[in-house]
Amino acid sequence: MAVSELHKFTLDNGLRVVLAPDPTAPVVGVSVHYDVGFRSEPEGRTGFAHLFEHLMFQGSESLEKLAHFRHVQSSGGTFNGSTHPDYTDYFEVLPSAALERALFLEADRMRAPKLTRENLANQIDVVKEEIRLNVLNRPYGGFPWILLPPVLYSTFPNAHNGYGDFTDLEQASLDDCAAFFDTYYSPANAVLTVAGDLTVEHTRDLIERHFGDVPARPRPQRPSFAEPRPSGQLHGTHVDPHAPLPALAVGYRMPDPVNELDAYLANLVLAAVLTDGDSSRLQQRLVHAEPLVTDIGAGAGLFGPFEARDPDTFSVTAIHSPDVSAERVLDALDTELDALAATPPGEQELAKVTARWSAGLHSDHDRLVSRTLAFGSLELLHGDAGLVHALPDRIAAVTADQVAEAAKALRPDSRAVLVVEPGQGGAQ
Repeated sequence: MAVSELHKFTLDNGLRVVLAPDPTAPVVGVSVHYDVGFRSEPEGRTGFAHLFEHLMFQGSESLEKLAHFRHVQSSGGTFNGSTHPDYTDYFEVLPSAALERALFLEADRMRAPKLTRENLANQIDVVKEEIRLNVLNRPYGGFPWILLPPVLYSTFPNAHNGYGDFTDLEQASLDDCAAFFDTYYSPANAVLTVAGDLTVEHTRDLIERHFGDVPARPRPQRPSFAEPRPSGQLHGTHVDPHAPLPALAVGYRMPDPVNELDAYLANLVLAAVLTDGDSSRLQQRLVHAEPLVTDIGAGAGLFGPFEARDPDTFSVTAIHSPDVSAERVLDALDTELDALAATPPGEQELAKVTARWSAGLHSDHDRLVSRTLAFGSLELLHGDAGLVHALPDRIAAVTADQVAEAAKALRPDSRAVLVVEPGQGGAQ
């Protein structure tokens, strides 16, 4: 990935813009990140941020339903959107000759999506079907991202199910939609990113032309979602009628991803030291040596890294046989964390992990769609799209002592343990 110069500016209506020229291929990526995710949805309206993402594809005041799809696909482009804890994104990747079309489409729905009773009812059904498919009728559905937060966290924003409860979804009204749009979908609450084969002045003119007259509205005050860390070990149980084997998820609080970024990155490296590849600590101990589990994983962020502000979650998940108790798995995990806390990883072990992370980020950002989305989300969450270029080196610079510190912070007396039991009739 060539490191291009970033150009940033803000329109009069508050829309922040990031331009990342890269002439190596005749394609452009366009994304809009809105500063609203499922942590911001109102109590009693679980799943609303994701439902609203669906509604943004249902036409606008000037384009009929499916027109967005047709315009992008007829240009040879692709598009999608996704909802995260702290933002919602929408994007297109198209031949660079179609840049203006993409900008028109995004500005058009930022101005006024088509919020109708029929569209709302239809999309509630679509979201419910998605939940059935991905959560309710699938083994380990929602594990751990839906099931672990209510054990680890106590406040609605952090603990609730971002996919949504059927009753809450069915009660969503057009008034709810209008209020949500007016509050969160203002230009001042968004970041527009254009990356790829573009000229800065021409792109800036196009953006002014299409987004400049989107009416300004106040940027909503984002509340702090901070809450105290657990003061003991918290427990939860979930019966999964489709699970063939018991499973376990352990959740810990992490350093603030924005204000303690280097400590946060040490947690990413720690997760890789623990479970990334056959030679990792927990793979060696729990899969090969003892063997206590059939599958083990660790990760920073329930959806992956760089997707949330504080608070964020470090998780370890394991699937194990019925004759192995959760306590045995936890004891082995604690032993490995204690060993890492007492003796930092060796130079070779650390170098292998950080090199893999850096290479993974480089190859991910080689893809225009990933790069465009990373510029937008890092500008929104961190105020710094340039972190896309800096992160591989920041991760490579994580020290063995920082990894040991991260391991030391994952304490049994400040975590959540979720046990998934196979069984019939216990689905939520």
